[in-house]
Amino acid sequence: MNRLRISRHRRSKGVEINMMPLIDMVFILLIFFIVTANFVKESSVDIQRPTAKSAVAKGKIHLMVEITQNGIVLIEGRTTDIRSVRSRMKRFLVETPGGSVIIVADKMSSTGILIQTLDECRLAGVENISVAARKP
Repeated sequence: MNRLRISRHRRSKGVEINMMPLIDMVFILLIFFIVTANFVKESSVDIQRPTAKSAVAKGKIHLMVEITQNGIVLIEGRTTDIRSVRSRMKRFLVETPGGSVIIVADKMSSTGILIQTLDECRLAGVENISVAARKP
């Protein structure tokens, strides 16, 4: 009987764990998290935002409109004439119903350009508009 145990023990192979499915699953999860991650949208130009004690963090931003110190209006990093802001906002609303717009204006920019940009956004039908500021 002792001999029978020894021969069975010798014949059995060690248990191996196949790591390939585990590695594949980790890579699939990594790709999933990279694709679904929300990345913070940053200004494409150097803009010094004004400070405000009542500034709060905004959730999801769908479109960023920037106004530089020189009064240049940028939508998604592209220079845009102030007269074409309304048509761009209408197109944005068709593409993203209920989307939000944030206006990032330099503290040295003209208030007139900011108000005109706000007005064009509202006339296009955008309801969720914010003006960016930073906490002091």
